[in-house]
Amino acid sequence: MERSPEKGRRVMGGQYFLYFGVLGMYLPYFNLYCFHLGFSGVEIGALSALRSLAMIVFPIAWGIVADRYQARRPIYILCNFAAVGVWSFYLFRQDFASMFWVTLVYGIFFSPIISFMEAFTMDVLGGEKKRYGRIRAWGTSAFIAVVILMGGLIDATSIDVIVMLILGGSLIQAVFSGMVPRTERRRVLGKGVDAGFLFQRNTLIFLGSAFLMLVSHGAYYGFFSIHLEALGYGKTFIGTAWALASAAEIFVMFNSDRIFRRFSLENILLVSLAAAVLRWAVLFQARSSAAILAAQALHAMTYAAFHVAGLLYIDRLTPEGSKTLGQAVNNAVTYGLGMMIGYFLSGWLYDALGPFFLFMMSALIAGAGGVLFLWIWVPALRPEPPEGRTL
Repeated sequence: MERSPEKGRRVMGGQYFLYFGVLGMYLPYFNLYCFHLGFSGVEIGALSALRSLAMIVFPIAWGIVADRYQARRPIYILCNFAAVGVWSFYLFRQDFASMFWVTLVYGIFFSPIISFMEAFTMDVLGGEKKRYGRIRAWGTSAFIAVVILMGGLIDATSIDVIVMLILGGSLIQAVFSGMVPRTERRRVLGKGVDAGFLFQRNTLIFLGSAFLMLVSHGAYYGFFSIHLEALGYGKTFIGTAWALASAAEIFVMFNSDRIFRRFSLENILLVSLAAAVLRWAVLFQARSSAAILAAQALHAMTYAAFHVAGLLYIDRLTPEGSKTLGQAVNNAVTYGLGMMIGYFLSGWLYDALGPFFLFMMSALIAGAGGVLFLWIWVPALRPEPPEGRTL
């Protein structure tokens, strides 16, 4: 195992910086690139959903192999380089059928990267897991810088530069992926993977609520940039809106240790679900730049707080020896299945009803997730919580 915890934290901070720097190009602009290629809302939703579909199956499969054979690090490096190779095919094909197949194969290798990163980081932090946000903040910082720079760059040049830039950023991350620590040696050789935690009551309720939360984000990640362009905003404003959301996220990341010592994970998760209802309801009505940017500030709760609390919550429920699987399942159910359905639903509704109705549906879906999570939250308010918990 990596003998220098501080060095391990710096390495993982660098991996988050590169990974989310690439996402700063992909999330706001790749669907917009597809829109300018002439793809319909259903086709854009299908491509987005296909990438999420890969996150349902392949992170779990790779996670089981990594935990069973203690091969997390070599699989992580392999997936990084393979994803770069597959992405390069986007340079040569712009028709929907070809991009469909490239997206499918790309998802096989790209999908497990983030769950492996989360597992590496949990191991590197050891007993200081509530400091996760300080490492993850490197990714948020990169995302902010990239979305702002990309907005101006695309306004000055063309949306077509997006594919080449994502390829370059992914290649840099792959090159540095070999620096990740060898944390998997902490396991006892021969110990099997324990998947029983997946069928516990709180695990099932949490995964169900998190699934609905990410379904509600489908409209945002799939069509927010397209929606803003339809309202008449330029790429610079689009990048600024995405960057503001990430700036709000940084507040939670840098203060994660303090926040998660003061409030229980259950309370943070429930408040985050309520904030999502408010955020999507505002975007349903908003036309002015002020209202749109105000809604973006709620990203601090709907993404940052919910993401960190969910990561820590699933880690609490997962036994030693199955940590990669635990994070893989969490990502598969949320960013995989949840986002896949969210993208498909949003693509269909965009073509049928237009962008504004998407966000009203998102508010209702997030509200359903909050109602479901009350099954965990109410028992968590009972006296004598487990040691180390606060309400």
